[in-house]
Amino acid sequence: MQKKKFYTGVASALLASTVLAGCSFSSGSGDSDSGGSEDQVTVDIFQFKVEFKDQFEELTEMYEEENPDVNINVKTVGGGNDYGQALKTSFSSGEEPDIFNVGGPADVDEYEEFLTDLSDTEAADAALEGTLSAVDRDGEILGLPFNQEGYGLLYNKQVFEDAGIDPESITTMDDLEEAVQTIDEQKDDLGIEAPFALPAKEQWVLGNHLANTFLATEFDNNLNTAYEADTVEFEQGDQMKRFLDLQADYSVGPVLSLDYSQQVEEHFSLGNVAMIQQGNWVYNTIESMDPEFAESNVGLLPIPVEGQEGKLPVGVSNNWAVNNESEEEVIQASKDFLDWMYTSEDGKKFVTEEFKFIPAYEGYEDQNIADPISQEVYEYASAEETLGWVFMGAPTSWTEDSLGSAMQEYLGGDIEWEEVEEKAISGWESSRQ
Repeated sequence: MQKKKFYTGVASALLASTVLAGCSFSSGSGDSDSGGSEDQVTVDIFQFKVEFKDQFEELTEMYEEENPDVNINVKTVGGGNDYGQALKTSFSSGEEPDIFNVGGPADVDEYEEFLTDLSDTEAADAALEGTLSAVDRDGEILGLPFNQEGYGLLYNKQVFEDAGIDPESITTMDDLEEAVQTIDEQKDDLGIEAPFALPAKEQWVLGNHLANTFLATEFDNNLNTAYEADTVEFEQGDQMKRFLDLQADYSVGPVLSLDYSQQVEEHFSLGNVAMIQQGNWVYNTIESMDPEFAESNVGLLPIPVEGQEGKLPVGVSNNWAVNNESEEEVIQASKDFLDWMYTSEDGKKFVTEEFKFIPAYEGYEDQNIADPISQEVYEYASAEETLGWVFMGAPTSWTEDSLGSAMQEYLGGDIEWEEVEEKAISGWESSRQ
């Protein structure tokens, strides 16, 4: 079956509304319907990472200049929009992209029939040990890692200093609660509205990252262990609840209407709160708001987990996949672009300096990790003081549709915490039957 032209013809109403609400379009040397040179190969990319949208589009334009026979179209859906649903709609309507994103093993299962084996790429050969585990199926490499990422509590160094708090002294949840209370008592003098900004409108913040911190050890810090598990037990559910409650009780609000962009741009970057639960991927956004603040005033704290104190969740954020139903020359052009991005000197420099990525590939010894948040993540990873990203091994959509939505109900006062765990366990088990 030949792939239909990307987003031509009449798309479904859901896809149209999703794209109009949340994605951008960069056509480089002209979109695929503009009547460009017949000798050009057009590669359509559908990606979710809003944080590097502008930089990624700039990179594709660089590639087009070096390779005038290739035309690259980029659509970005992410942030407050559901990339997974938009991608499903794209495939069900027969308008599949040539390059798209897959996360953990469950995503690989769902799209396996469309995934090209990328074992013969230079990027696959250069991938660091462990970074291909989610996309390795019987020796076939069905995706290439974006990067390594880590998250925790980003904090305003000046606020902590003015409040008389030593961030290195915060190792346990008791320590964190004490620090939060100290900040809250001084918030008027500190010039902030609240200690936290919890974007509970975003199910991924709750069900992916917050929850993962307290589920990682249950699955031995291994996403494949989670992927093979028939159930989830919430062995550290009490700690999960305690951390969620702490953020919600001391957050600007209302938390259920607070989204990701408001959290990062309006509140943290402008010095309105002391802390946010986020990772190194927010650096570009903070820098765009206040370069000096981003460079010198943002620190990173691990979320305290009993028995795993001082460890930071670090993992591969997502993977690039190539559609095996695209035409052969498009598949090859897609592979060539991904290789160039991660293994050429120009690409490597752009990946570290402009994307601010922590590389998931060898050959970056001469590259500087471009921002201080990523540098801290790299140091935790190098010291092996990390927790696994086991949420990537959860059943498809479980982290948001089962757990994240139940956590939102809990925050809204509609259910008790015990029901959060019951709903999440039921969702996991029914997905694995």
